[in-house]
Amino acid sequence: MTAKHLRIDLQNGIQTLTISRPHALNALNQELLEELRAAMLEFYKNEEAHGMIITGEGEKSFVAGADIKEFSSINPGEAAAFARRGQDLFRMIEVSPKPVIAAVNGFALGGGCELAMACHLRIATQNAKFGQPEVTLGIIPGYGGTQRLTQLVGRGKALELMMTADLITAEEAKAIGLVNHVVATRQALIELSESIMKKILSNGRIAVANVIKSVNAGFSFEGAGYETEAESFGACVRTKDFREGTAAFVEKRKPKFTGE
Repeated sequence: MTAKHLRIDLQNGIQTLTISRPHALNALNQELLEELRAAMLEFYKNEEAHGMIITGEGEKSFVAGADIKEFSSINPGEAAAFARRGQDLFRMIEVSPKPVIAAVNGFALGGGCELAMACHLRIATQNAKFGQPEVTLGIIPGYGGTQRLTQLVGRGKALELMMTADLITAEEAKAIGLVNHVVATRQALIELSESIMKKILSNGRIAVANVIKSVNAGFSFEGAGYETEAESFGACVRTKDFREGTAAFVEKRKPKFTGE
């Protein structure tokens, strides 16, 4: 497939997908999300691709979040649909019978953190930063973050991170179970990701697929959590706080929330 914001490379059964919007710190816009969806569909069908590594272009950012300017003017119904589309895409990654590793370089914030959490494993460079800072915009995580962060790090820590909007380092992320491994450089990041993927792919592929399926079976994709998240994301969009939060972000100033 051809894509504007993705570079796709397949070698020795490992497909590396590099998100490439460096001018926007690889932020997720709708065009990029559709390219990611097409890439996942192709990955599912490609019999020569046995595993995937997702990373971001450059040293600064894996994915810095969603493109705020793109959804700052949508209405609540559109916002809920926006969240559901992202949830569906990230679910495709999570339920992939082929292993997917997030190789996180730099910022993994908002939708970027949610993308990394949808992958089966996460490996990060020392300069990586993780966070769900959506409340600073007057909204909540909408691509499954409220569910997956809780699953990975526990309810108390997940609530703290999402309500304070704190960013954490790669080492902190590893300590709470959000990250599997931390390495020093981007080269080491790719090398370790490939090494772990090769080890996984040396095992029975059907067995690996069923490990993924069985682990995922412990978490409900059809339960109230994801739908509540999408509806709540939409509800936040009708508030004055959301309009103030997104305006402040674009204007690069501190928001003044009123609780309206």
